Amino acid sequence: MLLKIGEVEIWRILDMVAPFRAPEDLFPNAGPDVARIIEAAAPGSMCQDTQRLILPMQGFLLKTPSHVILVDACVGNHKTHPQIPPWHDRDDPRFMAGLVAAGVTPSDVDFVLCTHLHGDHVGWNTRLENGQWVPTFPNAKYLLPQADKGFAENLPSPMYAESVLPVVVAGQADFVGPDHALGDHVQLIPTPGHTPGHVSVQIGHGDACAIITGDALHTAAQVAHPEWHFVYDADAPLAQTSRTQLLGQAAETGCCVLGSHFRLPSIGRVKATADGFAWKTQGG
Repeated sequence: MLLKIGEVEIWRILDMVAPFRAPEDLFPNAGPDVARIIEAAAPGSMCQDTQRLILPMQGFLLKTPSHVILVDACVGNHKTHPQIPPWHDRDDPRFMAGLVAAGVTPSDVDFVLCTHLHGDHVGWNTRLENGQWVPTFPNAKYLLPQADKGFAENLPSPMYAESVLPVVVAGQADFVGPDHALGDHVQLIPTPGHTPGHVSVQIGHGDACAIITGDALHTAAQVAHPEWHFVYDADAPLAQTSRTQLLGQAAETGCCVLGSHFRLPSIGRVKATADGFAWKTQGG
C-alpha cells in the first residue's frame, strides 16, 4: 500500500517508467534552462543518457469501505502508438502484477475513473482477446469525462476505437460531469485545459485528504512554475488557470498530493510562498 487517507487505501499501479521527450519540447515556454530547473526540483527526473524527461505512467487503486476504484488506466498492452515507440504494441505484465500485489483481480474493480481521454490514461480500459478489444474490468463502470467525448472521438489516432469505444459498446461507460462524486470518499475536481473535460481527483476531506493531479501538472517543477505550458495541453491558458487553482487548493488544505507523472515516489505537499508555490516531496 502506498498510503492510507482516512478509510481509503491507496495503491500505486505502475505501468512503466521511461524517458519520454526533451523538456524543451514538452514545455515550450519554459526557456533554455528547463532541464536544470526540473532536475533541481526533483533529482533523477532527467535521463542522463538521452536528456529526456522520465515520466512514470501510473494509476492509483483506491480501496474505500464500499468500492474498489482504479484512477487512470495508463498505456496498456498492444495499443497503437507508432509515434511513441515505448508505448507501441507493448506486451508487459507490470500493470497486472501491480493489481495482484494490491490483492485485486480485474473482476474486483467496481469503477475505472479516467481523469481524461488520452492514450496514457485509458490504455488498460481494454485488452486484446482473439483479435477484439474487450473491457479489461468486466464488472466495472467506467467513469469518463463528458466534455472529453467529442474531443477524443476526433483525435487522429486509434485511441478512442481501441480503448474507449469498446467499453461504450459493452454498456459499461458513464460519461460524467466534473462535479461527480463516488460515495463519501472520492470527488472530482474540474481542472480543464489539458483536455476539455480533464479532472483531478480528491480523496477524503479535511485533515485526511489527498489529490491525484492527473495531467493538471506533469512535473514537480511546475508547482513553482505553473505558467509552464505543456505541449499536449488543448487549451494552454485554461490549463494554466486550472493548475494554479489546484495548487492553491492543495496549499490551503495541506492535503497530500499524488502527481500522476511526477518522479517516483510522486508524493508530496504544496506550500504557499511569497511569490507562488513550492513542492515538498515525501517518502512513499
